[in-house]
Amino acid sequence: MAKTPMSNKKTTGQRIGGFLSEVRAEFRRITWPGRQELVESTIVVIVFIVILAAIVLVYDKVIQAVLQLIHT
Repeated sequence: MAKTPMSNKKTTGQRIGGFLSEVRAEFRRITWPGRQELVESTIVVIVFIVILAAIVLVYDKVIQAVLQLIHT
């Protein structure tokens, strides 16, 4: 007897189970950073955010001053 197209379909439960199995396999291959690398990366991110905030502040103040000149 020939296979019908419906016989190849997986149920939702089988697809979810397959997905979770693949996720578990990927998590086993992850190389997690050590404490020192994590601390260094965190410091870099915080410094970058502070620099970016300072740049945005400067642009904001410049635009505010220009608009104040135009308005008065």
